[in-house]
Amino acid sequence: MEKLRELFQQMLNVDLIQMTLSNSRDADRAGKVKIRPVLLKDGLLFQETIYRGTQVFHRNDTDAELLPRLMEYMENLFQQAELKGRTQEATVLVSRKGTVTVKKRKTAGNAAEAGREADNLSHNRTKQYILQEGQPVDFLVGLGVQTPDGRIARAKYDKFRQINRYLEYIEDVLDRLPADRTIRIIDFGCGKSYLTFAMYHYLHQLQGRDIQVTGLDLKKDVIEHCNRLAEKLHYDRLHFEQGDIQNYQGAEAVDMVVSLHACDKATDYALEKAVKWGAGVIMAVPCCQHELNGQIHCDILQPVLKYGLIRERVSALITDALRADLLERQGYRVQILEFIDMEHTPKNLMIRAVKESRMRKPEKNAASLEEVMGFLHVDPTLERLLR
Repeated sequence: MEKLRELFQQMLNVDLIQMTLSNSRDADRAGKVKIRPVLLKDGLLFQETIYRGTQVFHRNDTDAELLPRLMEYMENLFQQAELKGRTQEATVLVSRKGTVTVKKRKTAGNAAEAGREADNLSHNRTKQYILQEGQPVDFLVGLGVQTPDGRIARAKYDKFRQINRYLEYIEDVLDRLPADRTIRIIDFGCGKSYLTFAMYHYLHQLQGRDIQVTGLDLKKDVIEHCNRLAEKLHYDRLHFEQGDIQNYQGAEAVDMVVSLHACDKATDYALEKAVKWGAGVIMAVPCCQHELNGQIHCDILQPVLKYGLIRERVSALITDALRADLLERQGYRVQILEFIDMEHTPKNLMIRAVKESRMRKPEKNAASLEEVMGFLHVDPTLERLLR
């Protein structure tokens, strides 16, 4: 095992591309482990990704912290390891009797390339995340996403990525929000409010904008919890109210409307209110688009719509496409974006709309929205609300 320890010590540096431990003796503990280097503010760390059944866990450690765990893995859990670096590669095999075989080979990399890759590694990490790993943020700690020292909780790594993706989408439209007065924002169906707190932190504390944010949700206990956390964090311009989207009457003008995973027609009511308020920015991630699934009928498409799952997904996509086109009719420039990777949730489409100064002109020779709805025999709620 001493030869193996020396190999790990040689490979645990910025030249490492990836290390994969496999052929597990106990899949319940871990079926596979992957290691890769990450450059953070505190220096070079190694991100460990543990695959356990359908779950994935992450943690970041220094080489000194990781080395004894790697040794324990190879002594008691895994029988194979593949190590790939920029100047060296290696394969490790551990027999049932504990005999270790190490095979090493040089690669075509060189020191100059390794240096450039180290720079890229740091650059990509900084570019990818607005909120950095290893740097504690008050609301992330309060919501259990981070530990007090800035580490990402193992079960919350996907949530951390989602929060950063969300903030990137807000960053893209930052110049469409007013800079000379208070920005009024409403988050419909805010739930546990991970993203509401993230939006507040980014706009108010990182960007220095004057904002007033209201979160709305049906669940009383969730609202009480969010208000307690906002008070604890001294987020004075953020408050939460209990209520439903359809009947909300708490504002006369709003600059930005957010609706993340509001179920079925609740998204339509949120979009309708945003349009009537003249909101400059709309960000909606629809959920559970059931309405058109019960309406859609088309003889030509029947051979493919007869399959329940296909019908459900096609109906959901058409629902969101019609919503986007209806918003364009109201003078918005609309994008359909992938919110988070499909592997984490199928509810991954975001409708992001920005108010334009002029109404959109119909495309020449294009079928009208009414023709499309007639062809499919659908009557979506948003079209009726805006009619």
